[in-house]
Amino acid sequence: MNIIAEFIKTNRRAAGLTQQEFAMRSGLGLRFVRELEQGKETVRMDKVNIALAMFGMEAVPGRCTGKDNNQ
Repeated sequence: MNIIAEFIKTNRRAAGLTQQEFAMRSGLGLRFVRELEQGKETVRMDKVNIALAMFGMEAVPGRCTGKDNNQ
């Protein structure tokens, strides 16, 4: 699972929200929330930032930290 997916899922649960409640409060679709939490790699970043904003966070461009990056 990717770090954003894990963050959203963990914090949503800590807030006592179901996926449906989180989707309604954030204005996102339930399908998007499910796909985000499953780590789907082709989600829209504007929607990811809407989800992250629910917890005071934002995804910003940065250098890849994975094992396969060319440094």
